[in-house]
Amino acid sequence: MAEEESASRGFQDEFESKARGLGKGKYGKILKTAHTPSREEHKKTMYVTGLGIILIGAVGFAIWWIMTYLPTYF
Repeated sequence: MAEEESASRGFQDEFESKARGLGKGKYGKILKTAHTPSREEHKKTMYVTGLGIILIGAVGFAIWWIMTYLPTYF
């Protein structure tokens, strides 16, 4: 029982030491400047992402249609 407690204590100490240095490493500046997007920024991101998905789907459909129906004309 004491072994399990010391193992869990060691794991907890290791985790806490890593968490303390979270904002100090090479990603610290990014984490400090990061912010929650505003409603307008979120809408723009969703709009652009949706257009990208639709565009990629349309290109895939066009390729599928060309590969399926165009060879029958030759």
